Amino acid sequence: MTGWAQVHGWRGNTSLQERIEHDIHYIQNWSLSLDVKILFLTGLHLLFGRNAY
Repeated sequence: MTGWAQVHGWRGNTSLQERIEHDIHYIQNWSLSLDVKILFLTGLHLLFGRNAY
């Protein structure tokens, strides 16, 4: 799965507070275009990210 926090590098063993803040931002600003942006950024991270898996 992917999400707003994950595409900004907040996944795995990272700050829980930062991940929660990004999740709250996603909930407050949800839109279809934001979901498409997350999917697009996920693709970029998979192709060019150093720690993508």
